[in-house]
Amino acid sequence: MEGKDDTKRLALAVDADTIETNGSAVSKETVAQIKQLQATRGVIVFTDPDFSGERIRKIISAAVPGVKHAFLPRKAGVPTKAGGSLGVEHASPAAIQTALAHLYTEQTDEPATLITTGDLIKAGLLAGPAARQRRERLGELLKIGYVNGKQLPKRLQLFQIQPADFWQAIDQLDTEE
Repeated sequence: MEGKDDTKRLALAVDADTIETNGSAVSKETVAQIKQLQATRGVIVFTDPDFSGERIRKIISAAVPGVKHAFLPRKAGVPTKAGGSLGVEHASPAAIQTALAHLYTEQTDEPATLITTGDLIKAGLLAGPAARQRRERLGELLKIGYVNGKQLPKRLQLFQIQPADFWQAIDQLDTEE
């Protein structure tokens, strides 16, 4: 978790221990704690669905192999009051529970490419006026969070999203439009 408000919101949804990073500058001490917990009981990285949250996720992933990831959809973290920032602290308990029910573990060896750039273009995820919205909805359907066009193939490969799951989500996207 990034901060105390995130921890408080998480406690409304599940009984879990948290480590607060207190922002995107993850300290060496925090990384050491996460390494220890990963070795003894496992860790789930659950951050805000924004740039800072993604930065924290990358820092932890690089330092602590094998952590699991949960992704909150961007629309689930929108503040109810104007001027607030996107974050876990605004999510409903149900949205948090759904995110935590769909965990991914990064592959540490060089995983096979299951979904090609051609597949992404064919699915309308890399080009066109609706590509960004389609990527955002795909992230929700696959529970992998939002990523831009450059990061999408990396995330799909990193979590070894299977082609059948990918194409099923694309079919659902197409029927929603």
